[in-house]
Amino acid sequence: MSNFDFDLFVIGGGSGGVRAARISASHGARVGLCEESRLGGTCVIRGCVPKKLLVFASQFREAFEDAAGYGWQLGQATFSWPDLVAAKEREITRLEGVYGRLLENAGVEVVQGRGRLVDAHTIAVGEQRFSAAKILIAVGGRPFRPTVPGGDLAIVSDDAFDLPRFPERTLIIGGGYIAVEFAGIFNGLGSEVVVNYRRDCILRGFDDDVRRSVEAGMQGRGVRFHYNNHPVSIEECKDGRRHVVFSDGLEGDFDQVLFATGRKPYTGDLGLAAAGVATGPGGRIIVDEYSRSSVESIFAVGDVTDRIALTPVALMEGHAVADTEFGNMPRPVDHANVPMAVFSQPSASCVGMTEAEARAQFKELKIFRSEFTPMKYTLSGRAEKGLMKLVVDAHSDRVLGLHVVGPDAAEIVQGFAVAVRAGLTKADFDRTVGIHPTSAEELVTMRQAIA
Repeated sequence: MSNFDFDLFVIGGGSGGVRAARISASHGARVGLCEESRLGGTCVIRGCVPKKLLVFASQFREAFEDAAGYGWQLGQATFSWPDLVAAKEREITRLEGVYGRLLENAGVEVVQGRGRLVDAHTIAVGEQRFSAAKILIAVGGRPFRPTVPGGDLAIVSDDAFDLPRFPERTLIIGGGYIAVEFAGIFNGLGSEVVVNYRRDCILRGFDDDVRRSVEAGMQGRGVRFHYNNHPVSIEECKDGRRHVVFSDGLEGDFDQVLFATGRKPYTGDLGLAAAGVATGPGGRIIVDEYSRSSVESIFAVGDVTDRIALTPVALMEGHAVADTEFGNMPRPVDHANVPMAVFSQPSASCVGMTEAEARAQFKELKIFRSEFTPMKYTLSGRAEKGLMKLVVDAHSDRVLGLHVVGPDAAEIVQGFAVAVRAGLTKADFDRTVGIHPTSAEELVTMRQAIA
């Protein structure tokens, strides 16, 4: 590899790229990395981290309301959007510095600018060119903006963190996790929120009971849903609002319109075709179990690939590439039973199969489901049900899927994900003593199958 400038050159300074660069350098590789924006990528700068901070902020109003049931008498609460935005920016700037120091301490050379493939071993960053024995593409994705007349008047999720003014009335177009998370954020902070989705229920791909439970909880908090249609035009009103006309003939005015209609790989002008890298639907880079593309020397991890678009998955993939190529530890990536969460309000989390997926693969199932009022809400009087659900193979007794809706759903599922991934049975769950009083104990005390 001495004939090249680097043993590995990484295009993209997000979670997967930084992890791969650091671990490869720790194995002795000479590593370069380029980033056109800010180190940290989608997760740190414009995704998971700032969004979770805004989720926390949006939950205080509900906490203030519920406090009365516990004997607290609070004064008039006020909220400052500019103060929240400034605090959020300080934290992601701190994290950006942490990423920079991690790369510097590992000996990774960082180049500012967008990288582009010239051939299988050459990367151009502006006017500079670098050669590398191996190249890793970790550029992630960007929000998808539908083609709608006047669509440029709408914002996307990247814009939502730094709005100059907080909107009084917000239209969110889309029904995936980004849409429902921002719906909870804006609603909790005081905006009147309408979610517009072209299908008949939010969170397509999640278990149907989860979808129903999250929808009910959001409606209970005041979020309105406008299903089975889509916007056909957006116009600017004289007062600066957006006038939206929908395909079913309804119309409305909103302070902000947010497109939360998914993300697409950020592969424009990346030079994939010139280097011979094969792509699939949506421009996603096709890779094998070792994250290798159709070109022997070029790899890809994270949201730019045709796999699971989650930050922890990108981290796992980047680490595996480093270990395989430079650590003498061949390690294919296993994407089975990856836990995931939606920081909606109420929150939802799951690991393993949905009931529909399991019924398509297994002859006979046992379904265990419990719906109840979380203890936290008993004194506050909040009318909301939590959900716990297990999908079990009736033949082997193995737990195939586990689904939770309610307070701390992600914290609960993170621990139970170990059990599901380990292939534990319902009998193993039954032998486990529950922690009382908790919501999570329902997962080890459900005894009667409902189907």
